Amino acid sequence: MRIELATAPGDQQYPNEDYASVALPASGSGGALVVLDGVTPPAGDDGCVHSVSWFTARLGGSLLELSGSRRDMPLTQCLSEAITRTAASHSSMCDLSHLLTPQATVVAARWDAERIEYLVLSDSVLLIERAHGGVTPVLDDRIDRLRAEGRRLAPLRNTEGGFFTAAADPTVSDKAVTGEFPRGEVRALAALTDGATRWVERFGEGDWAECFALLRKEGPQALIDRVRAAEHADPDRTAFPRGKTHDDAAVVFVEP
Repeated sequence: MRIELATAPGDQQYPNEDYASVALPASGSGGALVVLDGVTPPAGDDGCVHSVSWFTARLGGSLLELSGSRRDMPLTQCLSEAITRTAASHSSMCDLSHLLTPQATVVAARWDAERIEYLVLSDSVLLIERAHGGVTPVLDDRIDRLRAEGRRLAPLRNTEGGFFTAAADPTVSDKAVTGEFPRGEVRALAALTDGATRWVERFGEGDWAECFALLRKEGPQALIDRVRAAEHADPDRTAFPRGKTHDDAAVVFVEP
């Protein structure tokens, strides 16, 4: 088994709001990965006394524990329970009904000898390298479709006809992109937040297959380093328009 993980803040002066982790059960059979990208709110009141990094640490830790220990629960149920637990930890002091309450994108995957399950919510990405060749990206493309339609995203967060993130409503797990593959059809997996997928989606340095080849050959840190180099080459964001010059980035590569 090969497991590699790397993450880096977009700005060293601020906490990294991404979360990335892998769990291997004591039995030595199977495993689970979780990658979250905390959503940075605009300046102003978000109804919560906690930071986004506080939220992603708790949601990610709970989702990883459930995904690894509760094989009887589908990943959607694991996410629902993780959201419920996290919400309960601060509902008495925070307004969790606020539109900008701390939230995150989610990628989760779980494998054993028989199958590989996955869940993707919002704009982080799961890449699946197939045993027979080729790379399959698992994407929740709601944000891309809304942008293509010229829609303003802010009013459409966690609303029907819009896009969804993991915040305080456990039913959001029903909106996730889910599925599974027979274990024998998958060679390796990679989960990336959008700070890392910029290499493909923003800078156009390669396609998903080339991105996966880079991860396999040089590892997650090499991908993040290349994203940073592309960002530094366009500090004013003129050649490649983007909301932040640098973004938090996290990558997990697993060859089960």
